[in-house]
Amino acid sequence: MKLPNATWITALVLSLAVTADSNRPAGAAETLAPQDSLTLIAELDEAPPAPESSDLLAPAPRPSLSMFGLPSAPGSDIGVPLYEQDLQQGDYGFHLLPEGLIYRSYLAGPKEPRMSAGIVSIPDESTMWDATIGGRVGMFRIGNSDPIRPRGFQMDIEAAAMLRLDIPENVDVLGADYRVGLPLTWGNEFSQWKFSYYHMSSHLGDEYWEDHPNFPLYRQARDALVLGHSLYLTDSLRVYGEVGWAFYSVASEPWEIQFGLDYAPRVATGWRGAPFFAANGYLREEFDFGGGANLQVGWAWRSDMTAHLLRLGFQYYNGPSTQYAFLPLHETQYGFVMWYDF
Repeated sequence: MKLPNATWITALVLSLAVTADSNRPAGAAETLAPQDSLTLIAELDEAPPAPESSDLLAPAPRPSLSMFGLPSAPGSDIGVPLYEQDLQQGDYGFHLLPEGLIYRSYLAGPKEPRMSAGIVSIPDESTMWDATIGGRVGMFRIGNSDPIRPRGFQMDIEAAAMLRLDIPENVDVLGADYRVGLPLTWGNEFSQWKFSYYHMSSHLGDEYWEDHPNFPLYRQARDALVLGHSLYLTDSLRVYGEVGWAFYSVASEPWEIQFGLDYAPRVATGWRGAPFFAANGYLREEFDFGGGANLQVGWAWRSDMTAHLLRLGFQYYNGPSTQYAFLPLHETQYGFVMWYDF
């Protein structure tokens, strides 16, 4: 019997090697027909040497973070944005000492706790330095952590001392009103509600009492419950109204009504700031539901981290004295004031 030549043997060996190295099960391998072998022999005689079988079957390498000198990451994290997990998790929950207020203080409210200082002229009276030292902060929130447009339920605490000093009279303290309260607020970026308790008391200044020993004392005191609602008509314009009822009062009647509007930047302004305008009406039962009107206009700056608001502008007020120790007196105020709201 005539043995096959070397070329035939070489082709047969290569065919068996390719078949053995394939990923298919051994039982699925196919046997080359004689004509297929002859075709392969002709191609081997004419073509350059074939690459190794491992090069034919191995997939192209995929770049990884280690190619760029960075630590390798699990295969499941490759190509996933780093912030995607934060977007999926959300932050709705319990937040202790949150930034921002769900129900913000009224910008033109004459008895809102804040930090402020201004030069106020009262015709036929004197030039006063009206100042408020205090603020309002959140104790806890069940909701999100956004300081600009928070939503959920929040408990706040507020406290302030509201002073009046007579500048021409050696900056004597004429009077001081003190307020402390616990507002419970809830809502979202469009609509907010408030139910709160506050205590307020008024005190005549010692220097004024010494200079005016016959001045009647109106030591007003109130322990009141308040229900309020505010609504954002646009992202900068808010309208509000509230009703208060004092279950204990001295030198005042139980009921009071407050309403108004605020137009101010709601988001961060940067150094440029933005204009603001505010109006407030404060009606009280002891004046047969008459009261005072307060108007403010000026420029404002909103923080991007805390949502605190700094304002600088002019104020006009007409109505009963904003110092409750002088409650029966009517006054008209013109002032230049700086306000800082929390």
